[in-house]
Amino acid sequence: MADTDSGAPLQRIEELEQENEVLRERLEEAEEDIERLHRENEQLRKELKAAGRRAKPGRRKAKADPKRPGRKAGQGPFTFRRAPADTAASSEPPIEVPVTVGECPCCGGELRYERTDEATVTDMPQAAQPEVKSYAVEVRRCERCGQRVRGQHPDVAPDQYGATAHRVGPRVKAAAHVVHYGMGVPVRKLPAILREFAGIEVTQSALTQDALKKSEGIVGAAYQELRSGVGDAPAVYTDDTGWRIHGQTAHLMTFDTDQATVFQIRRRHRNQEVRELIPANYAGVMVTDRGKSYDAEKLLGVKQQKCLDHLKENIHEVLEHKAGRARSFGLKLKSILQEARQLWRDQRAGKAKNFQAEVERMESELTSHLRPRILQDKDNQRLLDGIGLQHDRGRVLLFLHDPTIEPTNNRAERSLRPAVIVRKLSHGSKNERGAEAFAGFTSVIQTAVKKRNGSIIDALQNLFQSKSKKAVTEAHPPPG
Repeated sequence: MADTDSGAPLQRIEELEQENEVLRERLEEAEEDIERLHRENEQLRKELKAAGRRAKPGRRKAKADPKRPGRKAGQGPFTFRRAPADTAASSEPPIEVPVTVGECPCCGGELRYERTDEATVTDMPQAAQPEVKSYAVEVRRCERCGQRVRGQHPDVAPDQYGATAHRVGPRVKAAAHVVHYGMGVPVRKLPAILREFAGIEVTQSALTQDALKKSEGIVGAAYQELRSGVGDAPAVYTDDTGWRIHGQTAHLMTFDTDQATVFQIRRRHRNQEVRELIPANYAGVMVTDRGKSYDAEKLLGVKQQKCLDHLKENIHEVLEHKAGRARSFGLKLKSILQEARQLWRDQRAGKAKNFQAEVERMESELTSHLRPRILQDKDNQRLLDGIGLQHDRGRVLLFLHDPTIEPTNNRAERSLRPAVIVRKLSHGSKNERGAEAFAGFTSVIQTAVKKRNGSIIDALQNLFQSKSKKAVTEAHPPPG
């Protein structure tokens, strides 16, 4: 009995030792896990720090061959700010700025007169004062039938009396529409801008209604004239981007020529919408991306140049997932397109030698590389079939046969950038009338910018006033 009682504590001690051993093993495993997590945490800290260092501007690795700073080629010579065009129109006489010291501050020598420099500071007026013109409009009534007849003036609308007798002029409206449609400032901010810079009170609704009215009138007529002129241009660069009409999906298309930039907003982007401006018998060249709308059967007769940047992007999409011999087809195709583009640049710069012979060689080389055949890689086969079809239709190297044609549709993409910024702020148009107003005003303004014939506000104001003068002339034709 005593032996049984003495064995129980020993058994309990053994159990405790076993439990202690298990806890010790678990503690060692936990310490190993903590050490591993510390290492992983330190590695993540290093990666995060390196990523943050790369993301910060100004800390990028210096390029081996950086571009020269300053104005780029083709943007004109660099000049300092010139003197105002008419210094005699200064509101005040020149302010005398004499030398106030009697001797040289450097050595104490005597100072003698050398010249008087002219300097100007151009600033805004202290308080904006709008120009208000008052008109005494005579009204007469017929003694026989009672018909009321009002005096006519180009600056006074026929219905400008009573509650609508006091209005803002065409220059205020032109400036507001240029700031909104041409510069992308939201229309809700225009009243504050006009109040601050011109001292003129106008409501957002008044500007919106004026834009809708003019888009169906004088601006709409000018827009339709621009649209009809696209089909006569020797070359047109086109592209599209997404848009919204009352929250529904739509498409904003641009058609850029040397004479005009025309925008169009439609619910869909098919060849039918393209043919609204580019007919099936278009005699010029259309430079496009690889959108399916341009490859429709009804546009097969139109000469096209497919954007080389989009073709190279298709090649890159394949190359980044390939290795070894599977890259050879894409690399060879990319090399031919790069060489062709460089030849076009050299031709425009007057540096190309044996240009026609080089063009024929590249045509032959590209034709051989895109010859119909079966490739083992499906992605390369898709490149061969897609780009090969465009080459068979003469749409890959057309820019070499007509060096005035650019090899990309970057012109069209650049014309869309301001509209893309507007889209981020306004999320599109509220209705069809607003979409048509945006397309019309933006086309007229961007075309005026392209022509560079002075102030854009002046151009839009002249367009507005031409209708008023025409209406008065038609109502009261000159005698004889």
